[in-house]
Amino acid sequence: MTAYLGRRLAQALLQIWGAITIVFIALRVLPGDPAELILGSQATPEALEELRGSLGLDEPLLVQYATHMRDVVALDFGHSWRQSVSALDACLERLGSTLSLSAWAMVITIVLGFAAGSFAARRANTWADHLVSVSSLVGQALPPFWIGIMLSLIFARWLQILPSTADGTMVSLLLPAFTLALPFVGWLARLVRTGILEEMNQDYVRTAHAKGMSHRVVFSVHVLRNTLVPVVTMLGLLMGYFIANGVIVEVIFAWPGIGSLLIDSITFRDYAVVEAVLTVITVCYILLNLLVDVLYVYLDPRIQLENA
Repeated sequence: MTAYLGRRLAQALLQIWGAITIVFIALRVLPGDPAELILGSQATPEALEELRGSLGLDEPLLVQYATHMRDVVALDFGHSWRQSVSALDACLERLGSTLSLSAWAMVITIVLGFAAGSFAARRANTWADHLVSVSSLVGQALPPFWIGIMLSLIFARWLQILPSTADGTMVSLLLPAFTLALPFVGWLARLVRTGILEEMNQDYVRTAHAKGMSHRVVFSVHVLRNTLVPVVTMLGLLMGYFIANGVIVEVIFAWPGIGSLLIDSITFRDYAVVEAVLTVITVCYILLNLLVDVLYVYLDPRIQLENA
């Protein structure tokens, strides 16, 4: 078990290093001069050269990379020229909003997805099962930006019962959270339905019924736990998706998260903030995958035996 987790942690560190390197290279090859963007087109050549020197942009690329990696290890991404604060502080200030949005989207996905999947599995091959399957496919096919626009139009513009932008209240979380969650409710419902039906046909279920166990006990104690093994794996990846890909939703609903911060920073070539945001997103995604691996080992004892 310890060796397995050690290998996964080493892989996670390697992935983080690779992601930081890719971000560094991508930002350096983008067209445009950050110094000119900061000072404006009317800046003198001397002022531009001085700013490039202070930012380290006049150094060879390998020197810039070595300096950058040294600073990243010290959690120093530099300062945001737009906000005049530490780039990491600017990112962490917005991270809480993104995490709360992602958490509520995850709750909605789990509650609705498990309910719909269990409902469809218990009524397999009936009209109710077909209705859930068709609804799931439709939900997965709809792009998040369209869902967000339609929800905002219906509930904020026509019915006027929910705010369309962040106003600091919990109610303002509902529309963006549902927009993030809805495409994956059907996906989770289908996954849960398939898992339950596969487990219900296993020999241990028939044995449990033969011993006199009630259907409720067999379903909740045995079937549901074994169904959770693949589901938990995908939910961990889904949480990472919510954190990393909620950019469109945050822009639509003016949600003050790291997604909207990333868009603004890319637009104004605020290198320090872009690198800080992408690094934080990468670390969150990889740590969630590591957590999923730990939970997977706990839920499936066979992995413990393989790595013993």
